[in-house]
Amino acid sequence: MMYPYMTLPDNTEVTHSQMQDDGSVKVYIETPYEGGFKDLTCILPEYKWINHGYSEEELTHWKAYVHNNAHIIMDLAAKGGFRNARGANPCAFGRGNTSI
Repeated sequence: MMYPYMTLPDNTEVTHSQMQDDGSVKVYIETPYEGGFKDLTCILPEYKWINHGYSEEELTHWKAYVHNNAHIIMDLAAKGGFRNARGANPCAFGRGNTSI
C-alpha cells in the first residue's frame, strides 16, 4: 500500500509504502508534464534510486529532498501513513486534530 506524503504546487506527488518486514520503505515521486509523467523511486534506507525521466539537476534536488525527509517518511511508514500516525503523537502531528 502507498500512502500520500506531499503534493507540491507543480502537482508532483510524493508517496511512500508501509515499512516492509526487512525495514525498507519505497518512496515514489511522480511529476506530470505535457505528454506524460516522469517518476523516481527510492528504496530506503539503502537509498537505491530508479529514475524515469528526471534530469541530473532534478535528480540532485530529489535526492536531497528524500535525504532530508527520510526520518519522517520512515517513521510514518512504520505507523501506517500520516492518518494512522497523527493520533500516535499529537504534538508531532497537529496536537491530535483529526480534521484535515
